Amino acid sequence: MWFFGSKGPSGFSSSSTAEEVTQGIDGSALTAIVTGSFISGASSGIGVETTRVLALRGVLVVMAVRNVDAGRNVKEAILKEIPGAKIDVMELDLSSTASIRKFASQYQSSNLPLNLLINNAGVITPFMLSHDGIELQFATNYLGPFLLTDLLSETMKITARESNIEGRIVNVSSIGHRFTYSEGIRFDKINDESGYSSWYAYGQSKLATILHAKELSRRLKEDGVEITANSLHPGGIPTNIARHDRFMNVHFLKAGFLHLIGKYFLKSIPQGAATTCYVALHPQVKGVSGEFFMDSNISNPSSMANDVDLAKKLWDFSFTLINPKS
Repeated sequence: MWFFGSKGPSGFSSSSTAEEVTQGIDGSALTAIVTGSFISGASSGIGVETTRVLALRGVLVVMAVRNVDAGRNVKEAILKEIPGAKIDVMELDLSSTASIRKFASQYQSSNLPLNLLINNAGVITPFMLSHDGIELQFATNYLGPFLLTDLLSETMKITARESNIEGRIVNVSSIGHRFTYSEGIRFDKINDESGYSSWYAYGQSKLATILHAKELSRRLKEDGVEITANSLHPGGIPTNIARHDRFMNVHFLKAGFLHLIGKYFLKSIPQGAATTCYVALHPQVKGVSGEFFMDSNISNPSSMANDVDLAKKLWDFSFTLINPKS
């Protein structure tokens, strides 16, 4: 049981589940992409639960996964529970720009519409570089979703215009964005191992996801496009996010610490997926853009996350990373 449960203005709270916040919503006219890790099993993460609940509400969900076999296993498990679920599985490695470009090209070739893009990625790792030579957490948690969103933006614009249904971009961030390097984003030291902290690097990547949604929202409004962009904190959830982090695994996970305190201080996975599903589907969020959500309510991120100049600088910096020859 989630320890805190007072309802916010939305009528939902930290204890609300993804099914509860989407009760009665018909998503049968919508197509969504959900990215992230999909591992079949009890502690499979919020990506699986998000997919399951969106499918339960009639949404056609494309699971964009690195491990296609695991994705297919998740699809089969959901189909056993929801025989009419509409789910596709496509390969996507968010740490590789080549994989992202291939995925986007294949998706566009499928001629599927795109109403919802849920950037649900989160890894915590020791210092490593991606396929493209970018610090792995920044690459996977932020830069990959940034590139994916950019490549699919035209498809989303066409879908919104032709369907007359508002498009929604949802960035799964974290309250961990508050715990970043002192400068927020280490523009000159993204790939610098000296002074690297896995937790500050995680905070940096999650700060970037909020800044991305803020700046994207501003640009979409400026262009008069019927697409919103928001970010959120799903809550503390005992998933496999820290599977690569030695300190967390040795001192907390293997000791059973998270499981011991979980029933008091952590959310269940159905509760953890609630805010994502709320922001993606709920009518209350129609027209709301550039906001940060927590417990299915609008919340306040850090002052850095509200820094308009930092958001613009990050936007320009990101394009230099994804287009190094330009």
